[in-house]
Amino acid sequence: MGKALFVTGTGTDVGKTYVTGLIVQKLRAAGHRAGYYKAALSGAVPDTNGALLPGDVLHVQRAAGIPPGGPPAVSYVYREAVSPHLAARWNDDPIDPDRVRRDFARAKDYYELLTMEGSGGIICPLRWDAAQKMILDDLIKMLGLGTLVVADAGLGTINAAALTVEHLERRDIPVRGVILNNYHAGDAMEEDNRRMIEEMTGVPVIAAVASNAEELDIDAAQLAALYH
Repeated sequence: MGKALFVTGTGTDVGKTYVTGLIVQKLRAAGHRAGYYKAALSGAVPDTNGALLPGDVLHVQRAAGIPPGGPPAVSYVYREAVSPHLAARWNDDPIDPDRVRRDFARAKDYYELLTMEGSGGIICPLRWDAAQKMILDDLIKMLGLGTLVVADAGLGTINAAALTVEHLERRDIPVRGVILNNYHAGDAMEEDNRRMIEEMTGVPVIAAVASNAEELDIDAAQLAALYH
């Protein structure tokens, strides 16, 4: 059985999928059998035959060089670019936690190091109906995972990162680090953002990713040690 780590973001469009691709790429380049899994994906684009293309999954698989033939990398795919709970309601296809648990277990058994990516921010609702109400942190708790938080390096990130870390810790979910995306080395504000996030949360910023970076600037052994 492999080890796993959950990647969440401070919100939508902070570059969570892009950074996740760099994480898995770094691990595979170091010789680890590293893989990827996502419970629910919204905003899939149909191909010419009408089949939905899970863009986030395909990006990570290409970026990291994950070969085909492994277990399913995503359990639920929705066309509408809305919160998973709403897309599920519109498609009458609610997320079943037992199915997610089974798919996650298959991927974790298959890979040495499994990176699971969330949807949106930590409060993103995955299912919200008469039968069950589940948000993203419920899923993390169910699977017993620690987290990495991806945040944009720019203005407003101190608040977003601190609130995300505080919420995770309140739910007794381990936070193993923060990664800043769209980081500009030498930018006084962004360097201060990095310092303030560490001082206010007590969580280390383990990497800062420049725009369009092709590699994650962190030692692969240090990264692999975050997986439990």
